[in-house]
Amino acid sequence: MRKVVGVALLAALFAGPAQAQQASSGVSPFVMNTLFIVFCGVLVMWMTAGFAMLEAGFVREKNVVSQCAKNIGLFAIASTAFILSGYGLMFPNGNWIMPGVLGFSGAIEITDVVDSGSDFVGRGHAGAADIFFQSMFCVAVASIVSGAIAERVKIVSFFIFTAVLTAVIYPIQASWTWGGGFLAADLGFKDLAGSTVVHVVGGVAALTGALFVGAREGRFIDGKKVALGNHSLPLATIGTLILWMGWYGFNAGSYLSFASDADAANVSRIFLNTNLAAAGGVIVAAFLSYLREFRFDLAFMLNGALGGLVAITAEPLFPTPFWAFAVGMGGGLIIFWATQILDYFKIDDVVGAVPVHLFCGIWGTIAAGFTNPDASVLGQLSSVLIVITYVGVTTSIVWIALKETLGVRISAAKEAYGIDKSDFVLDN
Repeated sequence: MRKVVGVALLAALFAGPAQAQQASSGVSPFVMNTLFIVFCGVLVMWMTAGFAMLEAGFVREKNVVSQCAKNIGLFAIASTAFILSGYGLMFPNGNWIMPGVLGFSGAIEITDVVDSGSDFVGRGHAGAADIFFQSMFCVAVASIVSGAIAERVKIVSFFIFTAVLTAVIYPIQASWTWGGGFLAADLGFKDLAGSTVVHVVGGVAALTGALFVGAREGRFIDGKKVALGNHSLPLATIGTLILWMGWYGFNAGSYLSFASDADAANVSRIFLNTNLAAAGGVIVAAFLSYLREFRFDLAFMLNGALGGLVAITAEPLFPTPFWAFAVGMGGGLIIFWATQILDYFKIDDVVGAVPVHLFCGIWGTIAAGFTNPDASVLGQLSSVLIVITYVGVTTSIVWIALKETLGVRISAAKEAYGIDKSDFVLDN
C-alpha cells in the first residue's frame, strides 16, 4: 500500500509542472492583467507607509504623531475624493466640455473590461482594478505635499487642500496626458508612470504650500539655514526603502499589461531600470556629500534614491540599463543643486520634497525625450511647463483662500510646544 501511495505521489510531482503549464496557458489576458494591476496597486499603496515613515523620521519628535495622522488622513481623503469626482475628470471617455482640456464622464461605473489601448499588448482589465490603481497614484500626489510643509501647517487646512487637490486639480491635468487630452494628442507628450503627471504636480503643490505657509520658526537666522534636528534617520531610511519597493509597482503597473511573453519581458525591464535609477541617485548623492564635507550625508543619500526614482518614472521602459542608471545619477546631481536654490530663497522644505519631486520630475520628463523614440524634447518641455503653470496657479488660489479664511499656519506657541501635545490624545 505504501509503495502504491509513493508511486502516486511521484507521478503527481512530475505531472504537476506539465499540468500547471497547461492550466496557465488557459488563463485569459483579462485575468492576468487584472491580477497584475491590483498587485501593483497594493505596492503603490505601500508607498503611503514609506512617506509616513520618511516624514516621521525627518520631523522633530514633538511632531511625529501629527505627521502620521496627516498621512493616514490624506490617504482616506484622497481615495474618497478621487472616487467622487477625480476619476471621471481624469478619464472623460470622450465626454469633453472643453475639447482636450476639461471633460467629465460622470460618477464611477464599474464595467467588465477597460481597454488598455493600442500602446499595450494586453487586452483589457477589470474596471475596479483600474480605479483602485489610479486612486493610489492620486494618494501619492497628496503625500508629496505633506512632508514639505510639516511641523507648522494647520492640519484641518491641509486636509481641505488635499481634498481640492485630489478631487479637481490633479485629475484635470492628468486627463491631458492619460485621459486622451491635448498634451498627449497635440504635443505628443509621453509620461508612462508620472514624472510630471504625479511628481511635478505634487512638487509644485508642495512649493506653493511652503511659500504660503512660511518657514518654521528658527529655520533661517541672519539669512543662514539652521539645522533643527530629526527624530530618527533610521526611520527615514526604512521609509525610503519602502518607497523604493513600492516604486516597482508604480512604474511597472503603469504598463497595464502582463498577459504575454512580451509583457513579461517589458515589465521585467521596467523593474530593472527602476532599481538602477535609484542606485544611480544614491551613488551620486553619496559622492557629492563626501566631496563637499568629507563625510557621507545620509539624508542626502535617501533623497538621492528618491530623486533617481522620480526621474526614471516618465520613461522606465525604453532606456537601456546604462541609460536608466545615468538618468538616476542626473536625479542625484539635480537634488544637490536644487537644495541650494531652496536654501538661497529661504524656502523651508522639511523632507526635500520640492527638489526630489519637482526638479527631478522635470529632468525625468525631458530625459524621456531622448530615450523614447515617440517623444520629442520640445514636446516634453512644453508639456511640463504647461502643467507647472496650471498647478502653480490653481494651488496658489486654494492656499490663498485657506489663508484668508481658516488660516494655514499654527500659532507660534503651538509650534514651539509641538503639535502632538497640542492637538492629539497621546495616551489611551
